[in-house]
Amino acid sequence: MSAGIVVTDQGFGNVTREHALANRFGVGFAAHQCHTEEETVNVAARATVVFVNFAPITRRVLSVLGPSATVIRYGVGYDNVDVDSASELGIRVCNVPDYGADTVADHTVSMLLTLLRNVALLDRAVRERGWLQPSDLGSVRGFTETAVGLIGTGRIGRAVAARLRPFGFTVLGYDPFVDDAQLAALSIQPVGLNELLRSANAISLHAPLTERNRHLIGDASLRLVRPETVIVNTARGGLIDERALASSLRSGHLGGAALDVFEKEPLPEDSDLRTFPNVLLTPHASFFSDVSLANLQRLATEEAERALSGRALRCQVN
Repeated sequence: MSAGIVVTDQGFGNVTREHALANRFGVGFAAHQCHTEEETVNVAARATVVFVNFAPITRRVLSVLGPSATVIRYGVGYDNVDVDSASELGIRVCNVPDYGADTVADHTVSMLLTLLRNVALLDRAVRERGWLQPSDLGSVRGFTETAVGLIGTGRIGRAVAARLRPFGFTVLGYDPFVDDAQLAALSIQPVGLNELLRSANAISLHAPLTERNRHLIGDASLRLVRPETVIVNTARGGLIDERALASSLRSGHLGGAALDVFEKEPLPEDSDLRTFPNVLLTPHASFFSDVSLANLQRLATEEAERALSGRALRCQVN
């Protein structure tokens, strides 16, 4: 059989759908768990369809693929794929933008509510100290007096807003690609970025990572935020300058952070972010649920079937 479908890496535990597709089209199939460029180059040579999760799809990797190959990213973001090089080489790149918005929103809101109610700090205090007065950890703002600022109001940002609304939060939104009237119709108050930073008591990131917005949350933006503001990031680690975030946490200016994504993953063992009791850390798990994973593999495999059949792709990004 010809080299056909290659899975560079995945976190599902099985690739049954992908393997069945290869059998249906009579092409070769191989599944791996690549981490480095070298590993990925070695397994992807002459592939027609490449499924990728986090492996680096660099120009060097793309250059060894078969003619008119298709790369399908398991997920929404595709910053581990050199899309410009793919376009130059005639390789199509697709993502799966709509497999698990609800699951990511659930995780985001869970982390946000945990931060705002000091749940993790209270739990730790009871375990370590036996008991305490709730006021020992400082004041807690009521939800109806709390403004949550969403940076990015796509599927996930809007799903977060819908979950926050019944709690009585004021929801602010900054998104240069969405009309203000659309946000207002969703009960999201449209604001500029600086206004959001100055006004929000909690900030949640839902933007894709580009070279233009890398380190969007850095020294300058953190100087604008209110004291004791909390920040949640379930989008892309590169949106936050982790050095600047740690400095603001250390100074006591920020009230806390909840992070599911990081500039480097896995999070380095010596990262300062591991040392703060008011920082919640999860291992890039916001996408994870039984339903979302099933949807992700199904939608990705359906896209690969379109590629192999010569039909128009549903979610081509280049």
